[in-house]
Amino acid sequence: MHIHRLDPADSVAAAHWDAFVMTSPEATFFHRAAWQGIINTVFRHPTYFLYAQEGGEIRGVLPLAHVNSWLFGNALIALPFAVYGGIAADSAATVTALEEAAERLAIRLGVSHLEFRNLAPRHTDWPTQDLYATFRKEILPEVEANLLAIPRKQRAMVRKGINNGLIGHRDGNVERFFALFADNVHRHGTPALPRRYFETLLRVFGKDCEILTVTTPDGRPLSSVLSFYFRDQVLPYYAGDDTAARDFAANDFKYWELMRRACERGLCLFDYGRSKVGTGPYAFKKNWGFEPQPLHYEYRLYKRDSIPQNNPSNAKYKLFIAAWRRLPLALANRLGPSIVRNLG
Repeated sequence: MHIHRLDPADSVAAAHWDAFVMTSPEATFFHRAAWQGIINTVFRHPTYFLYAQEGGEIRGVLPLAHVNSWLFGNALIALPFAVYGGIAADSAATVTALEEAAERLAIRLGVSHLEFRNLAPRHTDWPTQDLYATFRKEILPEVEANLLAIPRKQRAMVRKGINNGLIGHRDGNVERFFALFADNVHRHGTPALPRRYFETLLRVFGKDCEILTVTTPDGRPLSSVLSFYFRDQVLPYYAGDDTAARDFAANDFKYWELMRRACERGLCLFDYGRSKVGTGPYAFKKNWGFEPQPLHYEYRLYKRDSIPQNNPSNAKYKLFIAAWRRLPLALANRLGPSIVRNLG
Protein backbone atom coordinates (compact mmCIF):
# COMPACT_ATOMS: atom_id res chain seq x y z
CA MET A 1 0.00 0.00 0.00
CA HIS A 2 1.26 3.45 -0.94
CA ILE A 3 0.06 6.89 0.19
CA HIS A 4 -0.12 9.62 -2.44
CA ARG A 5 -1.07 13.30 -2.43
CA LEU A 6 -3.68 14.19 -5.02
CA ASP A 7 -2.35 16.62 -7.62
CA PRO A 8 -5.03 19.29 -8.29
CA ALA A 9 -3.98 19.33 -11.95
CA ASP A 10 -4.35 15.55 -12.39
CA SER A 11 -7.91 15.11 -13.65
CA VAL A 12 -7.45 11.35 -14.11
CA ALA A 13 -6.43 10.84 -10.48
CA ALA A 14 -9.30 13.09 -9.36
CA ALA A 15 -11.74 10.96 -11.37
CA HIS A 16 -10.44 7.81 -9.67
CA TRP A 17 -10.71 9.54 -6.29
CA ASP A 18 -14.35 10.47 -6.95
CA ALA A 19 -15.17 7.00 -8.25
CA PHE A 20 -14.05 5.62 -4.89
CA VAL A 21 -16.01 8.27 -2.98
CA MET A 22 -19.22 7.53 -4.86
CA THR A 23 -19.10 3.87 -3.82
CA SER A 24 -17.56 4.03 -0.34
CA PRO A 25 -20.12 3.66 2.49
CA GLU A 26 -17.96 5.91 4.70
CA ALA A 27 -17.59 8.74 2.18
CA THR A 28 -19.66 11.92 2.15
CA PHE A 29 -20.20 14.83 -0.19
CA PHE A 30 -17.28 16.56 1.54
CA HIS A 31 -14.88 13.85 0.44
CA ARG A 32 -15.25 14.84 -3.21
CA ALA A 33 -12.03 15.86 -4.95
CA ALA A 34 -13.37 19.25 -6.05
CA TRP A 35 -13.16 20.58 -2.49
CA GLN A 36 -9.40 20.73 -2.93
CA GLY A 37 -9.63 23.40 -5.60
CA ILE A 38 -12.36 25.31 -3.77
CA ILE A 39 -10.41 25.55 -0.51
CA ASN A 40 -7.22 26.44 -2.39
CA THR A 41 -8.67 29.15 -4.61
CA VAL A 42 -11.38 30.71 -2.43
CA PHE A 43 -9.81 30.47 1.03
CA ARG A 44 -6.13 30.17 0.05
CA HIS A 45 -5.42 27.31 2.44
CA PRO A 46 -2.86 24.65 1.43
CA THR A 47 -4.54 21.29 0.90
CA TYR A 48 -3.24 17.75 1.30
CA PHE A 49 -5.71 15.32 -0.21
CA LEU A 50 -4.15 11.95 0.63
CA TYR A 51 -5.18 8.63 -0.85
CA ALA A 52 -4.07 5.07 -0.22
CA GLN A 53 -3.44 2.95 -3.29
CA GLU A 54 -2.87 -0.78 -3.50
CA GLY A 55 -2.65 -2.87 -6.66
CA GLY A 56 -3.42 0.21 -8.72
CA GLU A 57 -6.75 0.77 -6.90
CA ILE A 58 -7.68 3.47 -4.41
CA ARG A 59 -8.50 1.94 -1.03
CA GLY A 60 -9.08 5.06 1.03
CA VAL A 61 -9.08 8.87 0.96
CA LEU A 62 -8.39 11.62 3.48
CA PRO A 63 -9.01 15.27 2.47
CA LEU A 64 -6.95 17.65 4.64
CA ALA A 65 -6.38 21.40 4.70
CA HIS A 66 -3.89 23.44 6.67
CA VAL A 67 -5.51 26.42 8.40
CA ASN A 68 -2.93 28.64 10.09
CA SER A 69 -4.25 31.75 11.83
CA TRP A 70 -2.69 33.89 14.58
CA LEU A 71 -6.19 34.45 15.96
CA PHE A 72 -7.73 30.97 15.73
CA GLY A 73 -4.74 28.65 15.76
CA ASN A 74 -2.68 26.37 13.53
CA ALA A 75 -4.45 23.18 12.51
CA LEU A 76 -4.60 20.37 9.97
CA ILE A 77 -8.29 19.62 9.46
CA ALA A 78 -10.34 17.00 7.63
CA LEU A 79 -12.10 19.08 6.44
CA PRO A 80 -12.62 22.81 7.11
CA PHE A 81 -15.99 24.26 6.01
CA ALA A 82 -17.40 20.72 6.15
CA VAL A 83 -19.55 19.09 8.79
CA TYR A 84 -18.19 15.64 7.91
CA GLY A 85 -14.70 14.54 7.00
CA GLY A 86 -12.00 12.24 8.25
CA ILE A 87 -11.01 9.02 6.52
CA ALA A 88 -13.15 7.00 4.13
CA ALA A 89 -11.52 3.61 3.61
CA ASP A 90 -12.27 -0.02 2.81
CA SER A 91 -10.25 -1.62 5.63
CA ALA A 92 -8.73 -1.01 9.05
CA ALA A 93 -5.26 -1.33 7.54
CA THR A 94 -6.02 1.49 5.10
CA VAL A 95 -7.32 3.68 7.93
CA THR A 96 -4.13 3.10 9.88
CA ALA A 97 -1.93 3.91 6.88
CA LEU A 98 -3.75 7.19 6.20
CA GLU A 99 -3.80 8.19 9.88
CA GLU A 100 -0.07 7.62 10.17
CA ALA A 101 0.53 9.68 7.02
CA ALA A 102 -1.63 12.48 8.43
CA GLU A 103 0.24 12.48 11.72
CA ARG A 104 3.59 12.66 9.96
CA LEU A 105 2.30 15.56 7.89
CA ALA A 106 0.93 17.35 10.97
CA ILE A 107 4.29 17.10 12.72
CA ARG A 108 6.15 18.28 9.62
CA LEU A 109 3.86 21.29 9.26
CA GLY A 110 4.22 22.11 12.96
CA VAL A 111 0.47 22.38 13.62
CA SER A 112 -1.02 22.60 17.09
CA HIS A 113 -3.55 19.89 16.40
CA LEU A 114 -4.97 17.46 13.84
CA GLU A 115 -8.76 17.27 13.55
CA PHE A 116 -10.94 14.53 12.03
CA ARG A 117 -14.65 15.34 11.62
CA ASN A 118 -15.99 11.81 11.84
CA LEU A 119 -19.54 10.56 11.58
CA ALA A 120 -18.58 7.51 13.64
CA PRO A 121 -15.99 7.24 16.43
CA ARG A 122 -12.56 5.80 15.69
CA HIS A 123 -10.38 6.73 18.69
CA THR A 124 -11.87 6.61 22.17
CA ASP A 125 -8.42 7.52 23.49
CA TRP A 126 -8.26 10.85 21.61
CA PRO A 127 -9.87 14.07 22.89
CA THR A 128 -13.27 14.47 21.26
CA GLN A 129 -15.73 17.33 20.76
CA ASP A 130 -19.39 16.67 21.59
CA LEU A 131 -20.61 20.15 20.69
CA TYR A 132 -22.49 19.10 17.54
CA ALA A 133 -25.11 16.61 16.46
CA THR A 134 -26.34 15.82 12.98
CA PHE A 135 -29.88 15.07 11.86
CA ARG A 136 -30.52 12.52 9.10
CA LYS A 137 -33.79 10.85 8.22
CA GLU A 138 -35.24 8.60 5.53
CA ILE A 139 -37.32 10.21 2.79
CA LEU A 140 -40.43 8.09 2.32
CA PRO A 141 -41.49 7.13 -1.25
CA GLU A 142 -44.75 9.12 -1.20
CA VAL A 143 -44.97 12.90 -0.80
CA GLU A 144 -48.04 12.76 1.45
CA ALA A 145 -46.40 10.18 3.70
CA ASN A 146 -43.49 12.55 4.30
CA LEU A 147 -45.87 15.36 5.21
CA LEU A 148 -47.76 13.15 7.66
CA ALA A 149 -44.47 11.99 9.20
CA ILE A 150 -43.79 15.56 10.38
CA PRO A 151 -45.04 16.02 13.97
CA ARG A 152 -48.40 17.77 14.21
CA LYS A 153 -47.28 21.22 15.43
CA GLN A 154 -44.51 21.46 12.88
CA ARG A 155 -46.80 20.17 10.14
CA ALA A 156 -49.20 23.00 10.99
CA MET A 157 -46.42 25.50 10.29
CA VAL A 158 -45.76 23.86 6.92
CA ARG A 159 -49.44 24.10 6.05
CA LYS A 160 -49.42 27.75 7.12
CA GLY A 161 -46.70 28.41 4.56
CA ILE A 162 -48.65 26.54 1.91
CA ASN A 163 -51.83 28.46 2.74
CA ASN A 164 -49.92 31.74 2.50
CA GLY A 165 -49.33 30.92 -1.15
CA LEU A 166 -45.55 30.74 -0.83
CA ILE A 167 -43.67 29.66 -3.94
CA GLY A 168 -40.36 27.82 -4.24
CA HIS A 169 -38.02 28.80 -7.07
CA ARG A 170 -34.83 27.16 -8.25
CA ASP A 171 -32.31 29.98 -8.68
CA GLY A 172 -29.52 29.79 -11.23
CA ASN A 173 -27.35 32.34 -9.43
CA VAL A 174 -26.57 33.40 -5.86
CA GLU A 175 -28.18 36.88 -5.96
CA ARG A 176 -31.23 36.33 -3.77
CA PHE A 177 -29.63 33.61 -1.68
CA PHE A 178 -26.58 35.66 -0.73
CA ALA A 179 -28.62 38.75 0.19
CA LEU A 180 -30.72 36.67 2.61
CA PHE A 181 -27.77 34.65 3.91
CA ALA A 182 -25.48 37.63 4.56
CA ASP A 183 -28.22 39.61 6.32
CA ASN A 184 -29.16 36.59 8.42
CA VAL A 185 -25.65 35.83 9.72
CA HIS A 186 -25.04 39.54 10.33
CA ARG A 187 -28.09 39.68 12.61
CA HIS A 188 -26.56 36.77 14.55
CA GLY A 189 -23.26 38.59 14.88
CA THR A 190 -21.08 36.34 12.76
CA PRO A 191 -19.09 37.10 9.58
CA ALA A 192 -20.48 35.93 6.26
CA LEU A 193 -18.64 33.63 3.91
CA PRO A 194 -17.67 35.41 0.68
CA ARG A 195 -20.13 35.64 -2.18
CA ARG A 196 -17.42 34.21 -4.43
CA TYR A 197 -17.49 30.98 -2.42
CA PHE A 198 -21.14 30.32 -3.23
CA GLU A 199 -20.65 31.24 -6.87
CA THR A 200 -17.79 28.71 -6.98
CA LEU A 201 -19.92 25.99 -5.39
CA LEU A 202 -22.61 26.43 -8.07
CA ARG A 203 -20.06 26.44 -10.87
CA VAL A 204 -17.93 23.52 -9.67
CA PHE A 205 -20.64 21.12 -8.51
CA GLY A 206 -23.21 21.90 -11.19
CA LYS A 207 -26.38 19.85 -10.81
CA ASP A 208 -25.18 18.59 -7.42
CA CYS A 209 -25.50 22.07 -5.92
CA GLU A 210 -28.82 23.90 -6.02
CA ILE A 211 -30.43 27.02 -4.58
CA LEU A 212 -34.10 27.04 -3.60
CA THR A 213 -35.60 30.45 -2.82
CA VAL A 214 -39.05 30.93 -1.31
CA THR A 215 -41.05 34.04 -2.18
CA THR A 216 -44.44 35.52 -1.46
CA PRO A 217 -47.00 35.27 -4.28
CA ASP A 218 -45.93 38.74 -5.46
CA GLY A 219 -42.26 37.71 -5.66
CA ARG A 220 -40.74 39.04 -2.43
CA PRO A 221 -37.82 36.77 -1.37
CA LEU A 222 -38.30 35.48 2.17
CA SER A 223 -36.05 32.46 2.62
CA SER A 224 -33.38 30.61 0.67
CA VAL A 225 -31.28 27.47 1.01
CA LEU A 226 -28.25 26.13 -0.86
CA SER A 227 -28.26 22.32 -0.92
CA PHE A 228 -25.84 19.61 -1.98
CA TYR A 229 -26.86 16.35 -3.65
CA PHE A 230 -24.83 13.21 -3.06
CA ARG A 231 -25.85 9.76 -4.27
CA ASP A 232 -29.44 9.38 -2.97
CA GLN A 233 -29.16 12.19 -0.40
CA VAL A 234 -30.05 15.87 -0.21
CA LEU A 235 -28.11 18.10 2.20
CA PRO A 236 -29.54 21.58 2.87
CA TYR A 237 -26.32 23.27 3.93
CA TYR A 238 -26.41 27.08 3.87
CA ALA A 239 -29.57 29.09 4.46
CA GLY A 240 -30.84 32.59 5.11
CA ASP A 241 -34.15 34.22 5.98
CA ASP A 242 -35.67 37.67 5.83
CA THR A 243 -36.94 39.13 9.10
CA ALA A 244 -40.49 38.66 7.76
CA ALA A 245 -39.99 34.94 7.10
CA ARG A 246 -41.39 33.94 10.50
CA ASP A 247 -44.71 35.69 9.88
CA PHE A 248 -45.20 33.75 6.65
CA ALA A 249 -43.77 30.41 7.97
CA ALA A 250 -41.33 30.67 5.06
CA ASN A 251 -38.50 28.78 6.75
CA ASP A 252 -40.80 25.84 7.49
CA PHE A 253 -42.21 25.87 3.97
CA LYS A 254 -38.70 26.06 2.51
CA TYR A 255 -37.55 22.78 4.05
CA TRP A 256 -40.80 21.06 3.25
CA GLU A 257 -40.57 22.19 -0.38
CA LEU A 258 -37.01 20.85 -0.52
CA MET A 259 -38.13 17.53 0.98
CA ARG A 260 -41.08 17.32 -1.39
CA ARG A 261 -38.89 17.90 -4.43
CA ALA A 262 -36.31 15.40 -3.16
CA CYS A 263 -39.06 12.80 -2.78
CA GLU A 264 -40.25 13.39 -6.33
CA ARG A 265 -36.64 12.96 -7.53
CA GLY A 266 -36.51 9.55 -5.86
CA LEU A 267 -33.98 10.51 -3.19
CA CYS A 268 -33.89 8.47 0.02
CA LEU A 269 -32.18 10.53 2.73
CA PHE A 270 -32.74 14.05 4.02
CA ASP A 271 -29.59 15.26 5.79
CA TYR A 272 -30.49 18.30 7.88
CA GLY A 273 -26.84 18.78 8.83
CA ARG A 274 -25.24 19.65 12.12
CA SER A 275 -26.41 21.96 14.87
CA LYS A 276 -24.95 22.87 18.23
CA VAL A 277 -26.56 20.95 21.07
CA GLY A 278 -29.06 23.05 22.98
CA THR A 279 -29.51 25.77 20.34
CA GLY A 280 -32.59 26.95 18.45
CA PRO A 281 -31.64 25.16 15.20
CA TYR A 282 -31.12 21.94 17.19
CA ALA A 283 -34.64 22.23 18.65
CA PHE A 284 -36.10 23.17 15.24
CA LYS A 285 -34.78 19.98 13.64
CA LYS A 286 -36.06 17.85 16.49
CA ASN A 287 -39.48 19.44 15.97
CA TRP A 288 -39.44 17.96 12.48
CA GLY A 289 -39.18 14.47 13.95
CA PHE A 290 -35.44 14.08 13.33
CA GLU A 291 -33.39 12.41 16.04
CA PRO A 292 -29.97 13.91 16.82
CA GLN A 293 -26.95 11.73 16.09
CA PRO A 294 -23.73 12.78 17.84
CA LEU A 295 -20.82 13.78 15.65
CA HIS A 296 -17.41 12.52 16.66
CA TYR A 297 -14.85 15.24 16.06
CA GLU A 298 -11.57 13.70 17.18
CA TYR A 299 -8.32 15.57 17.86
CA ARG A 300 -4.66 14.75 18.02
CA LEU A 301 -3.09 17.47 20.15
CA TYR A 302 0.55 18.47 19.63
CA LYS A 303 1.18 21.99 20.88
CA ARG A 304 -1.89 22.54 23.01
CA ASP A 305 -3.50 20.78 25.96
CA SER A 306 -7.18 21.32 25.12
CA ILE A 307 -9.56 21.27 22.16
CA PRO A 308 -9.99 24.68 20.46
CA GLN A 309 -13.38 26.35 20.86
CA ASN A 310 -13.64 28.53 17.76
CA ASN A 311 -17.42 28.87 17.77
CA PRO A 312 -19.98 31.51 18.80
CA SER A 313 -20.80 29.58 22.00
CA ASN A 314 -17.40 30.52 23.37
CA ALA A 315 -17.91 33.32 25.92
CA LYS A 316 -14.73 35.10 24.84
CA TYR A 317 -16.41 36.03 21.52
CA LYS A 318 -19.42 37.66 23.20
CA LEU A 319 -18.16 41.23 22.79
CA PHE A 320 -17.05 40.59 19.21
CA ILE A 321 -20.51 39.25 18.28
CA ALA A 322 -22.22 42.27 19.83
CA ALA A 323 -19.91 44.67 18.00
CA TRP A 324 -20.29 42.84 14.69
CA ARG A 325 -24.06 43.20 14.81
CA ARG A 326 -23.64 46.98 14.94
CA LEU A 327 -21.50 47.15 11.80
CA PRO A 328 -23.22 48.32 8.60
CA LEU A 329 -24.04 45.25 6.52
CA ALA A 330 -21.97 46.39 3.52
CA LEU A 331 -18.90 46.85 5.72
CA ALA A 332 -19.47 43.50 7.46
CA ASN A 333 -19.64 41.77 4.07
CA ARG A 334 -16.32 43.34 3.05
CA LEU A 335 -14.51 42.48 6.27
CA GLY A 336 -16.14 39.11 6.95
CA PRO A 337 -14.34 36.89 4.41
CA SER A 338 -10.88 37.70 5.83
CA ILE A 339 -12.07 36.53 9.26
CA VAL A 340 -14.25 33.57 8.42
CA ARG A 341 -11.66 31.98 6.11
CA ASN A 342 -9.66 31.10 9.22
CA LEU A 343 -12.55 29.60 11.17
CA GLY A 344 -13.11 26.62 8.91
